[in-house]
Amino acid sequence: MKDAISVVIDKYDAQGQYLDSAAVEKLKAYFATGELRIRAAATISANAQTIIKEATAKALLYSSLTRTGGNMYYARRFAACIRDMEYFLRYATFAMVAGETSLLDEYVLGGLRETYVSLGVPIDATIKGITALREIVSSAVGPQAGSEMAKYFDYLSKGLQQQQ
Repeated sequence: MKDAISVVIDKYDAQGQYLDSAAVEKLKAYFATGELRIRAAATISANAQTIIKEATAKALLYSSLTRTGGNMYYARRFAACIRDMEYFLRYATFAMVAGETSLLDEYVLGGLRETYVSLGVPIDATIKGITALREIVSSAVGPQAGSEMAKYFDYLSKGLQQQQ
């Protein structure tokens, strides 16, 4: 797992170079948003269950997925959906704190397509759930932190769309 700092350092180390002004500016930008990201992570952590509940209700609860014959009809399937929403929220929060999307590739998107295909999980509904998480989180953490957090939810959504 990498963070914004190790990505910059690894790049320059691999080239055998010192940090240049572009690298320093990337690091400054990361550090300048540090307090914002930490406050947002604390807010998300303190309200995670409410965020999950609201996002699920907004995106999935009253859709055709929860009706008889829908993909989330059985309680076990619904519980698995809630679990996945928790994963998306938690890992998007980790990525936001790290300032880096690579952990989303490593821990969430890698292998997700195969798993979802084998279980018959509809990708469009999953993306709707992630979009709802994005909206609920933005409301909870405020516009500036919400904009930062949106990057990671959008990355998840795009990653899932590419897997279709």
